[in-house]
Amino acid sequence: MIDSKSESLPILSCHNLQKSFGGVRALDLPGDGPFFKPGRVTALLGSNGAGKTTLFHLLTGQLRPDTGEVRLGEKRIDGLAPWHISRLGIGRLFQDVRVFEKLTVLENVLVAFPHQKGENPLLSIFARGAVNRQEFSNTTDAERLLKFVGLDDYAAAPAKSLSYGQQKLVAIARLLAAGAKVLLLDEPAAGVNPQMIESLLDLVRRLADQSHTIVLVEHNMEVVETLADYVYFLHEGHLIAQGLPQEVLSDSQIRAAYLGLA
Repeated sequence: MIDSKSESLPILSCHNLQKSFGGVRALDLPGDGPFFKPGRVTALLGSNGAGKTTLFHLLTGQLRPDTGEVRLGEKRIDGLAPWHISRLGIGRLFQDVRVFEKLTVLENVLVAFPHQKGENPLLSIFARGAVNRQEFSNTTDAERLLKFVGLDDYAAAPAKSLSYGQQKLVAIARLLAAGAKVLLLDEPAAGVNPQMIESLLDLVRRLADQSHTIVLVEHNMEVVETLADYVYFLHEGHLIAQGLPQEVLSDSQIRAAYLGLA
């Protein structure tokens, strides 16, 4: 259920998307959809090679579709550079966490804030007061984000000292610092201990409740059943099922053929 304040936020949508590699059709999504809505956790499911990663690449500008469009609201974003799409508020959490190991946890978040005046040597010299004020504001915001993800006690710790799950929390905080309103999460529960999975699930749900758009690729069906509000199921690049998790995951053909479940 999308709350009223999310209705004004743009929907990320796909239209007639196709992508091939060397004659092999990796993704073939005729018509309109999938749609990724604010305030909702949407899961992309399917076996390896189903087209999930290709779709993520198209949504973030790392690939361009052969045909079709990706839109954020009414704005067409396919063909834009990845950095441009990121500036529009679309962030991606990779399966292999990418933190700056030698920087502190706080510094990892601070580097993500856009338009930092201190990056301009002239401003650093001739507008030091403005630079200092922005740095103070960014530090305050970074500390707030670390508290939000549950890592405020680790602000001064080097990022490499954190567990794999905690590093994923740092990466999410960094996406939020960059202004992400749409978060594409690639197997967020993979390689994370059960206790930390609970923290991750709680964080993702809180983000959705704050009207963020959440799209996740996840092979842990318990996570999907617990977290997802809606599911798209891909097979060999085609969308073969969609709906509520309990509806899609209870389909006997999908369970037997694609999930290996009875």
